[in-house]
Amino acid sequence: MASGSTFLRFWLTDRARDTLLSFVPKEDLPAFRLACHDFSVRAAPLAFEEINIDFRASTFTKPARMAALDRIGHHVSTLSFTMSHTPETFLPPLLDPVTGEEVTFIYEPYTQTTRDSASRLSNPTYGSWEMTDMLVKQYSPLFHAAANVPSFIHAFSSLRNLKHLKISCPGQEAVQRYRRSIVDYALISIRIAVERSNLLLLDTLSLLSIHPAAVLYLNPSMGFGALPNSVKRWKRTTKLTICMDSIPFSPYPPSDHLKLLHSYLQLFASSLTDLVFRWQGIKGLFPLSLDKEVCLQEKSPEMACPRRCHLALRPLKLEKLRNMEVENIVVGASQVSSFITAHRHTIREFSFEDTHLRSGDWDQALMPLTRISGSEKWKEKAEEVMDVPLLLSPVGLEEKKANEAMVDYFNCKPKAFRSSIEAWQKAGARSRDLFGGVTPGHMKRFLQTSIFSWR
Repeated sequence: MASGSTFLRFWLTDRARDTLLSFVPKEDLPAFRLACHDFSVRAAPLAFEEINIDFRASTFTKPARMAALDRIGHHVSTLSFTMSHTPETFLPPLLDPVTGEEVTFIYEPYTQTTRDSASRLSNPTYGSWEMTDMLVKQYSPLFHAAANVPSFIHAFSSLRNLKHLKISCPGQEAVQRYRRSIVDYALISIRIAVERSNLLLLDTLSLLSIHPAAVLYLNPSMGFGALPNSVKRWKRTTKLTICMDSIPFSPYPPSDHLKLLHSYLQLFASSLTDLVFRWQGIKGLFPLSLDKEVCLQEKSPEMACPRRCHLALRPLKLEKLRNMEVENIVVGASQVSSFITAHRHTIREFSFEDTHLRSGDWDQALMPLTRISGSEKWKEKAEEVMDVPLLLSPVGLEEKKANEAMVDYFNCKPKAFRSSIEAWQKAGARSRDLFGGVTPGHMKRFLQTSIFSWR
């Protein structure tokens, strides 16, 4: 009885209970919740803190699944939405059933959320009854599920404490880059659902493994069911991560997708504090200085849409940017220098990973740091890199005697070898752990010529 009351006092102490639950593996939480009702209630916030959705035709339309989401939705703080490009998401041309000619489909999202069946059946879902009939007969149920905006609104309305939204759409082939697929209709539905749900805590957006055209369908200023306050909703985003399929780089690449990316980033100019951007595949252009790229300033015969009005892009300045990381890019030293200068009042940390300078050098690119700090002391913080040998201890020998024997052995070696050992001795503990590059053949020869016995 005493032990039971002690555990009860422990369990009813919020801080102690939450600390215990934080150490329970997530895969064990379902079994833990089956122990008793109170365990189920207390562990629910951790069990459903992050959920993953792999979109299918019945994801947001199955009544039992939506009822479960209504029960646990208030616990969800991170939602990962995944919809891969597959043959099932490909949309063939829409054909007239009588003439066989291709029919143009102008999409207007149906956003009416009423549950009145009479009202729902009185209005065609896709503009007209003829178009609705053709789409129902020629397109798969997955398309109609992706274009079912009311079901997305219902689902996202259940996630009232959502803070982080992750969207992943991998697998698009380059030849399909200018064709709309079912994935794009799902992105439109997600965007409308976020805008029309009361998600006051949502401030982090991660677009992981997306195709270049995805930003068109996620941009509220481009239409597709947008409301006057849609842009205001997305301006609450303070942290943005984008991993985008690369656009082949050449002096004059097609500029359509680059323009869409620039317009999308411009949407967050007044709110973004943290930005991470990575090109997947070959290196791409620096996304924060696209207004300085030649391919977006001069008209080129290789443009995908040469008849479009070729207007100059506005310079992109993120007014509150503090942390920035870009990876796998090609950029000029002058562009990096201009970025640092433009954001010098707010930027605290920036990182250029796997970056190739096509003009200038890094001293020129980082020159604003010298002007801002008034000295070149920031260069002294550069990371030191050295090659160090791999040392192993023999079996059955005291450490002191082993060190003395090693010193005598290394004194017989050439001066260059002794210098590398001195560098190794001066290196810190962390640097000593970062060794590698030793092949089995090298290790075998090293042990065979050693003065110690090894096993």
